[in-house]
Amino acid sequence: MATQKEPGAPARRARNIDTTPTPSRADIVLNAARSVFLAHGFSAATTDMIQREARVSKSTVYASWPTKEALFAAVIQRECGQFANSLRHMEFESDDITRSLTTLARAYLTLIVSPMGLALFRVIVAETPRFPELGRTFYAAGPEVVAGIVGQFLERAAARGQIDVQAVGYTSAANLFISIVRGEAQLECLTHPNARPSDAQIDRWVEAAVHTFVSAFVKRPEAGQ
Repeated sequence: MATQKEPGAPARRARNIDTTPTPSRADIVLNAARSVFLAHGFSAATTDMIQREARVSKSTVYASWPTKEALFAAVIQRECGQFANSLRHMEFESDDITRSLTTLARAYLTLIVSPMGLALFRVIVAETPRFPELGRTFYAAGPEVVAGIVGQFLERAAARGQIDVQAVGYTSAANLFISIVRGEAQLECLTHPNARPSDAQIDRWVEAAVHTFVSAFVKRPEAGQ
């Protein structure tokens, strides 16, 4: 039997429940570390600066990352991992390799010429001569993983008869594709720090890169077929 509301009782209001996940303490520290490292560089940044930015105790920082190098490595791995996961979950046109390569190239280029992508690259290149392990960490978590994802994509395209990279192999073909996409665009953005490429400019870089790669490796139907 339905329960009747008592006279004069206030009506119950539906509560708005916030389903947004609360950042973990580790995420808070890593976000703060990223901001400090990108703003000051690895050498000038200190754990005290990161601790103040994150508004946590020093013991909280040192409990998970005993050194500044370990904390920066964690920042690199997280940033690279998030992008790699986004690539893994992208959906491609299985019957149109040019469109798929365009989607892949645009996602990659948009990230590496973003302010965060450029700042992270600058810091790593600047610090690698003194801290080579940071450079190796970045390469293993970023470029190497992305090349593997692109290589797997090319292998599936080859199985469908869309592409032929036997002359160089999947890994080399993937690295060639990434290099073509990145080359001019990243260099121009690194050397013009006060300029931001427009969406139209990114599209032109992507179109030129994909056209070059497709012309070299994508199989064309033979005449009469």
